[in-house]
Amino acid sequence: MRYSGPSGSSARLPPMRVEQRSWTPESGWSPAFQDGAVHEGVQLVLVFGSLDQVLGSGCLEVVRSQYPKAHVVGCTTAGQIHGTQVSDNLVALTAIGFDHTRVALTQTRIEGVADSRAAGERLARMLDPNGLRHVFVLSEGVKVNPSELVAGIDSALPSGVAVSGGCAGDGNRLQTTHVWGDGAPMQSAVVGIGFYGERLQVGVTAIGGWRPFGPARVITRSEKNVVYEFDGRPALALYKRYLGKYAEDLPSSGMMFPLELRADEAGRRVLRSPQSVDEAEQSITYAGNVPVGAQASFMFATIGDLIEGTFAAAKNSVERFGTAPPQLSILVSCNGRRYVLKQRTEEEVEAVHEALGQQSTLTGFYSYGEIAPAEGGGQSQLHNETMTITWFAER
Repeated sequence: MRYSGPSGSSARLPPMRVEQRSWTPESGWSPAFQDGAVHEGVQLVLVFGSLDQVLGSGCLEVVRSQYPKAHVVGCTTAGQIHGTQVSDNLVALTAIGFDHTRVALTQTRIEGVADSRAAGERLARMLDPNGLRHVFVLSEGVKVNPSELVAGIDSALPSGVAVSGGCAGDGNRLQTTHVWGDGAPMQSAVVGIGFYGERLQVGVTAIGGWRPFGPARVITRSEKNVVYEFDGRPALALYKRYLGKYAEDLPSSGMMFPLELRADEAGRRVLRSPQSVDEAEQSITYAGNVPVGAQASFMFATIGDLIEGTFAAAKNSVERFGTAPPQLSILVSCNGRRYVLKQRTEEEVEAVHEALGQQSTLTGFYSYGEIAPAEGGGQSQLHNETMTITWFAER
């Protein structure tokens, strides 16, 4: 968990203004925009949806006309979170008017996977470091090494500034993703939102809820996100032994059995989801880097574990760090986690809402990778099979 914000009295001030709308092909905007209305006091509008929905609705143009002074930021997804609703069939819009916070936007192209770390460094250096409290990032989700991107962002930010966000999705297709920041949808790009203000509180937590099975292993041979050996033994053969009957359905079944890494002496942990397997090389390709020497455990969970873990972690983040109730919460959750939860996915979102309090408006999306500090703190990391929560409050 990570918190950035002022300490002191818990006296409440008027909350930031948050309003939500959704668009569907059948109903258009709900609630409808009023003709000629202009929302001057909004600094940031978040828009999540599929590319077809975003282009088909003309929503980016509508939003810019309705909120002329706001930065309009968003991405394609593997599902939208709108309040406590999870849907593939709508455009989710959340407009935020801050009373005491300045918002800045930065963006850069990612010129191929090898440019990922440098792109992260460029993005961070474009932000004014003076008074910077938090950075929320939306990235290309396929043509990028997100572990390297996050490392680049971390390396170029002032000490103590947390990063959260996620990688854009493309449903279950894993083909093409887009992000947008005050412009048309872009491929191979990353957008960063910088938040400034002494009266802004930001809480970030990364939620797993998985349990280990089998003994801990050591990564003895890997190259970035490809693992060839655990404990000197072929990675795929060992993984299949643990999966048993589920091995027949790899790589999709691997989403139910992620890998947990403990990559430093402080015991900070992140999850990695398998993307593909190579029978000839007996290797496993994960959605983020898996360094040689890291301790690793195969994980599993029941649906109840995931939902209960989400509630406990969300509630703890407010109790430990909050001096004002969360007013806006951005949830970024893994597409693989949705695969595991299936029809009970909304229960996890409802658990977050209950834990954070009814005054917190929820928005967000299902992603191809989540960004937040690792469990145990420290710099931000790429996560898989994780729900991350970034909540905001103004004092």
